[in-house]
Amino acid sequence: MDFLNDLAFDLLSGLAYGALGLVLLALGYGAIDLLTPGRLSDVIYRERNWNAAAVVASGLVAIATINVTAIITSHDDLDKGLAYAAAFGLLGIVLLAISFVVVDRFTPGELGEIVCAPERHPAIVVTVANHVAVGAIVAAAIS
Repeated sequence: MDFLNDLAFDLLSGLAYGALGLVLLALGYGAIDLLTPGRLSDVIYRERNWNAAAVVASGLVAIATINVTAIITSHDDLDKGLAYAAAFGLLGIVLLAISFVVVDRFTPGELGEIVCAPERHPAIVVTVANHVAVGAIVAAAIS
C-alpha cells in the first residue's frame, strides 16, 4: 500500500508543480509582452519574428531553470517546494523585467522595438544571454 500512496503523492506533487510552472511561464510571457510593442503572439506566430521568439524563449528557459531548481532543492517537502518555486519564480520574472529595462537603457534605440523588428539584430543575443544569466543567478540563490 505504501507504493500506491507514494505514487499518488508524487503524481499530485507533479500536478501541483506543473500547474505552478505553467502559471509562472504564462506570467513571464505576459511580462515580456508588456515590455514590447504589439502583441507577442502576433509578432512571433503571424509575423514569424526570430528576435521576439528568441527573447521570449530565453525568458521561459530562465523561469523554468528557477522552477526546476526550487523543485530539486525541496527535498520532498511539497509545501516548501511550492512556496520556493512560486516565490523565486515571481522574483525571477520581476528581475527579468528589470534586466530588460536596464539593457534597454544601455541600448541605442528602443529594445522593445528591436525585439519586434523584422530584421535580426545582435542586441537580441545580449538580451538572450542576460535572461539566461538572470535565471541562473536566481536559481543559484535557492538553497
